[in-house]
Amino acid sequence: MDKIRVEGLYKIFGPSPKKALQMLSKGRTKDEIMAETRHGVGVNNASFEVKEGEIVVVMGLSGSGKSTLVRCLNRLITPTAGKVLIDGQDVATMGDEELRHLRQRKMGMVFQNFALFPHRTVLENAALGLEIQGMDKSERLRLAEEALSMVGLDGWGESYPRQLSGGMQQRVGLARALALSPDILLMDEAFSALDPLIRRDMQDELINLQERMRKTIVFISHDLDEALKLGDRIILMKDGAIVQIGTPEQILTSPADEYVARFVEDVDITKVLTAESVMKRSEAVADLRTDGPRAALRKMRKHNIAHLFVVDHNHRLVGIVSADAAANLAARGEEQLAEAICTEIKTVFPDTPAQDLFGIMADLPYPLAVVDENNKFKGLIVRGTLVAALAERGGAA
Repeated sequence: MDKIRVEGLYKIFGPSPKKALQMLSKGRTKDEIMAETRHGVGVNNASFEVKEGEIVVVMGLSGSGKSTLVRCLNRLITPTAGKVLIDGQDVATMGDEELRHLRQRKMGMVFQNFALFPHRTVLENAALGLEIQGMDKSERLRLAEEALSMVGLDGWGESYPRQLSGGMQQRVGLARALALSPDILLMDEAFSALDPLIRRDMQDELINLQERMRKTIVFISHDLDEALKLGDRIILMKDGAIVQIGTPEQILTSPADEYVARFVEDVDITKVLTAESVMKRSEAVADLRTDGPRAALRKMRKHNIAHLFVVDHNHRLVGIVSADAAANLAARGEEQLAEAICTEIKTVFPDTPAQDLFGIMADLPYPLAVVDENNKFKGLIVRGTLVAALAERGGAA
């Protein structure tokens, strides 16, 4: 379901935007329009959607239009043309009361500048949005305390912003947005002012929060590593226009043009590729209910493998059996595989980063199984296919 849908969005800065729009429609560039009309192109024909519960990172160089775009979503900046649909309702057609409701209850915003009031306590700062809504004091402070707990600031409510580190102050800003319990979080360069180590901690904190809360998040960043870490999908902008939309892997492995290719050329692709993207799906598995040692051996011979993963009737992974173990059972006339199954085996989840796989597989005498959260068998990875997959996508083993 689309939580946010943007259709043909434009923002032209200047008193007479129609002429600039006409020039854009004829293929004129942002720089040409500025030189001839003194009008700035903030957003140029942007169209995209954000699914409910998705993190979409909008990124680009300074001046690419990313911050203008995010401010059009809650109409802090009024678009020149196009639509911004929130749950199917066009923001451009909202009256003052509807717009106020959108900003106060449906959307929370976190800025690069912490924007905390120095004379208010941490708890009072976190409760500010609820105060603006007119909520009873005891209730808003209770909700603010809960929000501070979510971001790891238990016990800091009576402190003042000057007593907090930069990272802690940004957590207060995030708590202030979360206290509103919004469906959507807009985060504009939210971590850019932080030191690198604190920034990474905040990125991890946001990932952990998202796993619990499943908010719809539009995150603005100029940092590619941050975008790759946080984004389910990435929107890459240049001169106000969207040049590519895709998953981190799609952006890295299939850049849309030379600009995108230059943008991503120095990224270590093993940090982005996952076990799921390099595994191979295999029909060569043994069914614990129906396959005995001879059937297992036939499958191994057919697929030219020395080990066979064993699954139950729900396709959950039980373990692995070797050719030698199956052959021993067959020689003794056994009809069941259970005795030969090794159940203490290494597995990884589909989202395990490829860079972690080499260490896991270093001394592994059998393929590495990929399973989901219910232990259902998804596929397998052998070192050769891992190296080949990374080489094909430009990585290094």
